[in-house]
Amino acid sequence: MASTGVDVDGARLSGSLKGAARGDASENEKGHLGHQSSDSASVGSLVGDNTHRTLKARHIQLIGIGGTIGTALYVQIGKGVISGGPASLFLAFTIWCSFILAVTVGMAEMVTYLPISSPFIRFAGRYVDEAFGFAAGWNFFIFEAAMVPFEITACNVIIHYWSDAVPAGGIIAIIVVLYGLINVLAVKYYGEVEFWAALGKMLLIIGLLIFTFIVMLGGNPLGDRFGFRYWRDPGAFVEFYHSGNLGRFMGFLQCLIQASFTIAGPDYVAMAAGEAENPRVVMPRAFNAVFYRLTTFFVLGSLAVGILVPSNDKEMNEAFDSGAPGAAASPYVVAMNRLNVRVLPDIVNAMVLTAAFSAGNSYVYCASRSLYGLALEGKAPAVFKQCTRKGVPLYSVLAVLCIAFLAFLQVSNSAAVVLQWFVNLVTASQLINFSVICVTYLRFHKALKAQGISRDTLPYRAMFQPYAAWYGLIGCFVMAFLGGYTVFLPGKWDIPTFLFSYTMIALCPILYVGWKLFKKTKIIRPENVDLQKDLDEIDEYQRNFVPTPSKNIFDRALDWLFG
Repeated sequence: MASTGVDVDGARLSGSLKGAARGDASENEKGHLGHQSSDSASVGSLVGDNTHRTLKARHIQLIGIGGTIGTALYVQIGKGVISGGPASLFLAFTIWCSFILAVTVGMAEMVTYLPISSPFIRFAGRYVDEAFGFAAGWNFFIFEAAMVPFEITACNVIIHYWSDAVPAGGIIAIIVVLYGLINVLAVKYYGEVEFWAALGKMLLIIGLLIFTFIVMLGGNPLGDRFGFRYWRDPGAFVEFYHSGNLGRFMGFLQCLIQASFTIAGPDYVAMAAGEAENPRVVMPRAFNAVFYRLTTFFVLGSLAVGILVPSNDKEMNEAFDSGAPGAAASPYVVAMNRLNVRVLPDIVNAMVLTAAFSAGNSYVYCASRSLYGLALEGKAPAVFKQCTRKGVPLYSVLAVLCIAFLAFLQVSNSAAVVLQWFVNLVTASQLINFSVICVTYLRFHKALKAQGISRDTLPYRAMFQPYAAWYGLIGCFVMAFLGGYTVFLPGKWDIPTFLFSYTMIALCPILYVGWKLFKKTKIIRPENVDLQKDLDEIDEYQRNFVPTPSKNIFDRALDWLFG
């Protein structure tokens, strides 16, 4: 990997393997500083990372929010109320947040130590086994790439909340083109677009939480001070499939499955590590902010939903059963309709559209960077590591956009069916990815101990380790298998649901064993883990870092607020 640095204009200083092969000692004669080529002989070392460090602290902070919040928080979360009731939903989201926090702190410790492109994918190969990194990388790529057509499908459904004048095919094509333009031009444009879109998401969920608080206390057109009424009638817990305690437990389990899909993790912050300015300072702040986002947006959001609508609400149940367009199934919109609140449903729908578009944009970015990281490590065709002059891995982006055309499936199938297919596929992949991160951290932790490196010397030292990693691993691994369990219940068998729920669970071991046999890789012993690779380059970048000055007072204000 070529070193990174910043010149006086704030541009990232990069070198390439090609230049090193020519015998160019540095790029200094072109006005660059701090070029250093890696001479490690290990697998994947002879690569050049030509992405640019142009994402500011405020971009990183909001990218984390942008990737974390999708349509599921505003719309699909209502299914949890129907399946398990308000108490089950609140408990499930609270418990699942603890698992995600366990994954986050481990990720933060590794990524702040070595903030490179596609970090946790490459760490899996470096700290555990090259074959493990291969399987982990392709699992994450499939997960992120599958989320793109999911959000495009959601965008199409949301737009049809207002009108069916534009056919689904036209909407899909327009969105794919927009994603292409944003992600191909330059990473700084992606960062700026994502910043404003994510800011809109954040304001929307904060606004909905305030709305919930006001209307529950009687601040609504009906003057109804309903408070926690729906926790008493029809009840805090809902029976699912069975009656009695078993049914209530199964309802809670459905909410936990819902939470495992809805609540994203720290991967979106981590994927920007290789393109972040001053990552050793910026990344710890971004990871710490995950705690506040999880608590505010998901825990309080699940509480608000259970307050606003009863689990037996006819409008919400019919909206999900019929695949009603846009935010029609959103518990917030359903509550507004119940309380005769006008205009706000249209505003919510418009903001949910922004959320869906932004989430899809984040997935294009993360999927392309994961494919780029695989190419850097020699685990994907070399063409995917080629970058434009502005540091964009062009062919990786184009590959993801090709996969985005899977959204056209909804032209011949119900949008609700297509959405559920993607939900089932990506839920398993996401949980496998979280499990991989925990395993990788455990090996990283053991390698530090075996090589006598104190964790006190790291830029970020996570609490409760390695116990937090074990906690996250057990929870995520178990939930990966429970995600599609309903297909095994009498009368619930459905072949597409089964395949989409368990395909990735079956595919990952095949990828691991196949690459292991092909490359004859071995599990790396802790004392042999290379903890120094690329470290000198990051250290030199930090020493030579010159902050990019804000262009105007407006930019300075944004940097101060969100940096």
